[in-house]
Amino acid sequence: MQTYTVKHSSSMVHEDEMGVNAPIDHQRAISQLTVGLGKLYYYDKAISLEPLPETMLDEGRTSPTPDLILYDREAEHIPIIIEVCHTRGLKGDLQKVVSLIEDYAYDIQEGFVYNYRTGQWLRYRKGDQAEAIESSFSEILSLDLSQFLL
Repeated sequence: MQTYTVKHSSSMVHEDEMGVNAPIDHQRAISQLTVGLGKLYYYDKAISLEPLPETMLDEGRTSPTPDLILYDREAEHIPIIIEVCHTRGLKGDLQKVVSLIEDYAYDIQEGFVYNYRTGQWLRYRKGDQAEAIESSFSEILSLDLSQFLL
């Protein structure tokens, strides 16, 4: 399994540069993940985390907004974040995920970056020492996230 080392720095966190101008393929991936995970959460009751797109990490202050968070309503906690990117944005989004997991008080445990152009997934877990691996499997959910993308 290939690993990806990320230059870790808290100053690497940035707001999504695509903002409201995000390409259709970017938004499509977010939509498919939200719908697939939403079905498991809202209807099947198969997962305990609610998928929420483009949601602030901290309602009490300005905070980064990952493309998708998975929210534990009972604990009011976000254990998983997902960033969707294209090839040129991969490095920056991976740095953002690592920084949010390691440097901030959000207590995020697992983060993913999905490159919609190549289909590549990278996973980073808290404490992985800035080493992301190529994987779409969430250990927290015991689910392969790639199954929701058509």
